[in-house]
Parts: sequence; structure tokens; C-alpha cells
Amino acid sequence: MSERNTPATSHDRGDEPSRATKKIILNAFVEMCSGHQSPGLWAHPDDHSIEFNDLDHWVRLAQILEDAKFHGIFIADVLGGYDVYGGPQNLKPAIISGAQLPVNEPLAVVPAMAAATKNIGFGVTVSTSYEQPYHLARRLSTVDHLTKGRVGWNVVTGYLDSAARSLGHKAQAQHEDRYAMCEEYIEVMYKLWQSSWRDDAVKLDKRRRIFTDPDLVREINHKGKFFDVPGPHLCQPSPQRTPVILQAGTSKSGKAFAAKHAEAVFLSGHTPAAVAKSVKDIRQQAESFGRDPQSVKFLVKMCPILGRTQADAEAKYKDLQSYGSFDGAMALFGGWTGIDMAPYGDDEELRQVQTNSIRSYMESLASNAPKEGKWTKHTLAQHIYVGGLGAIAVGTPEHVADEFERWVREADVDGFNIAYALMPGTFQDVVALLLPELRRRGIFWDDYSVPGGTYRENLQGTPGEPHPRADHPAAKLQWHGHERSFMSEQLPVL
Repeated sequence: MSERNTPATSHDRGDEPSRATKKIILNAFVEMCSGHQSPGLWAHPDDHSIEFNDLDHWVRLAQILEDAKFHGIFIADVLGGYDVYGGPQNLKPAIISGAQLPVNEPLAVVPAMAAATKNIGFGVTVSTSYEQPYHLARRLSTVDHLTKGRVGWNVVTGYLDSAARSLGHKAQAQHEDRYAMCEEYIEVMYKLWQSSWRDDAVKLDKRRRIFTDPDLVREINHKGKFFDVPGPHLCQPSPQRTPVILQAGTSKSGKAFAAKHAEAVFLSGHTPAAVAKSVKDIRQQAESFGRDPQSVKFLVKMCPILGRTQADAEAKYKDLQSYGSFDGAMALFGGWTGIDMAPYGDDEELRQVQTNSIRSYMESLASNAPKEGKWTKHTLAQHIYVGGLGAIAVGTPEHVADEFERWVREADVDGFNIAYALMPGTFQDVVALLLPELRRRGIFWDDYSVPGGTYRENLQGTPGEPHPRADHPAAKLQWHGHERSFMSEQLPVL
């Protein structure tokens, strides 16, 4: 298991490792809360994540990351508290430890970060389970305009019953039902973004006093099982029309959705082998949908703990571990998996349980035993303290770069979502220590492919192509400038 990834590397042995050939994509993985994936570390004297209510905090982070040429900032979100541990509906462990509670709305901070930068993209998490698509389409189009096309949407269906209860439901819908609604939801979004306004609808003709040609704006008249949306879209086409579509689920339904729609997929696993099968499966399914499988970018969650020597990195990791919150770790685990560890004895092994939460986490745990031999609540907590559930690389820049290359080579991923232990210290270490080594190896770019371009152009490396690729389902619905109007019932079927 790569919970620490500190064995001898090829550099230690004196031979040169085989090199990855891809240019690595890097996103910062954050949330508008303290600690995020590292419960309790907000109390560390070098951590500044408790400043999440301060706009300057986010602007500074965006500037640090853009100066380093990060591709994007991926902002996670939840709409409820982690109330499974010690339940039922027990929020005390999350509240006292600050485990993603309090948490702010992520989209609100994006325009300020964009105003202070020119290139970096912003992926924002919004659930399809609790908000009407007509409303969300306008919010995302608005921010795509304000950022000059640097917005991505992380499409999620939710996983917390606490969110469902606070939004008028007894519990969240079953997993498969959530994805069925999500599929129709995104179809409505594509129709609003791509088909409601022709590319050249806005005329701004001051002489004839025509702002928009009314013949070039139409209702979508969507009628489905879950949504009835006449439209039209309230916003004119934004720079990307459809924001970059991001996705983060590897259940059977999640993989099918990703294969059809996602332009970037976020994965979490303990070893390359744990995610390689999902990457291969999604690429194959994407090809069956008529998409170029290599156009789907896979980013795995990684928390690097860097030191100039291996001993320095190990000491740093040990120090970080000492600030971890057991209550916070158990609260997060309960929310992620739906499993309450409170009734478990100290040495009792975690049992595989089918839940309605994030199924991929349990699948990963089941296939990767910890060094201690079994997952107990204490081994789980020790692993979650730094970086949450996922891969951690502890070592020198050379060792961590080796690990990055190993993941690219063995799992066929395209890059990494960097989870922080300390904010912004983890990112500053990546910038100062790791990026020079990645650039020395020729596997991280020196600058943005399209300076001042859209998130899609820089993520895909496609200058002059801010809209979804021709093989993406959203592209089938785009109302181009040369096309005549047609009735909504003749729109292509996704």
C-alpha cells in the first residue's frame, strides 16, 4: 500500500528509472473549510487553512499556483455535515474537530481568484441532486463569462444523507437513481448551454438598436422523467459555452457517466494497481461512445510530504501525524463510506458493507491492506490524518517524482490532484522542491499552452478550441452561426 511510499527508489539504488512520457497535469485539491482532507491539522502552527473565510487567502493561493503553472484549482464541496460516526445524526465529532464543518459555498470565491490571475482554471463541485439545472446553468455561465472561460464543473450526485434531510428529503436517493437523474440533468444543461442561443445571436447593433436577434434564441422545451424545462437559457453563450466537465466517481454508474461526459476524472486509490482498472475501463467505454479515449484526463489524488532529505521528509510526516484528530478522521470516514466505526472494538477489523455513499472508497480499502495487516479504526485514523483516503508520497523531490512517474506509467493517469497537509505549505513545497525536479525530467510544462486561454484549451492542449470537442456529446447540440433554427424536438438525442 502506498500510504507512505518511502521504500528505496531507483535513485537510491543508483540506476536510472524508466521515464513517463506524458506531460503531467497538476491541480490543487482544496475546499472552503479548514483542513479539508487532513482532519485536525488546522491546529498546526504552520497551517493557514483556518483563514478560509478571508478572500485574500484564496487570492494569494491562486497567485502562488498560477506562478507555478498549475493547471487548475479543484474546489470540493459538501452540502451536509459528516454525522455518521457515533450516530445516528451525530455531528459533534465533525463540529469539534472542524472536519469540513464549517464549510463555505465554493463558486462565490472563483471570480475574485480569476480577477487576480490570467491562466489558471477553477473546477467547482456542484451536486445534481438538489438544484434545478435551469438555475445552475445560469450560475456557471455567469462565472464562465467573468473568468473569461476558466471554469469547470465537477458533476456529483452527493453522498450525505445529512444534506438530503436539510434539503427537504428523508434521505438521499439510491445510488443508481441519483445517476439516472444526473444523466437527464446534464442533458438539460447541454441544451441550455449549447442549443438555446446561436453562436452569433448577440448583435450589439447600435445603429439598428438590436442587442440580440430574437430569431437566434429559442426555447429548449425539455420534457423528461425528472425535469420540465422550457427555457430559453438566460445567458448568452459564454467563452466555453459548456464548462469543462469533471467527474469523481468510479462505481459502475459513475464510470459509465465519466466515459460519456467527463473531460477529466478524479480518482483516489492507495496504489497504481487500485486505479489502473478504472482508468482502462473508462477509456474503453469512452471509445464505445465515439470519443477519443485519450481526451479523458485522469487525475489521482496525491498528498506529497517533501523534504530535502528522506530523513527530513520522515520527520515532517511524523510531526504532521501528531496533529491529526481521531474524531475528525472517524467523522470523515463515516461520511465517505456510510460506516459508523464507533461500535468497533480497538482491534476489530473493518467489514465490507454495501452502503449508499462513496462506493469506490470501500472497494479500494478492501483490496489494499495497511502495513499493520488489517483496517481497524485506529489504522484508518492514522492513514486519514495526513491527506485523507488516498496516496501519500513521503520523501525527497527525486523520490516523489519517481512516485509520480510510477503512477503515470502503471495506472495510465495523466496527472495529480494535490491534497494538502498544510495550507499553503504543502503547495509551497511542491513549487520549491518538486516542480524543478519534474521539469528537469521534462514531464511538467514550463508555461501554459494557451496564455490567457480557457481552462479547456490549457487542460487539453488545444489552442483555439474553447468549446467541447467534436466527439463530446455536448458538441452535438451546439447551434452554430451558419445553422438555421429548428424545433427543440429535433435536437439530437444524447
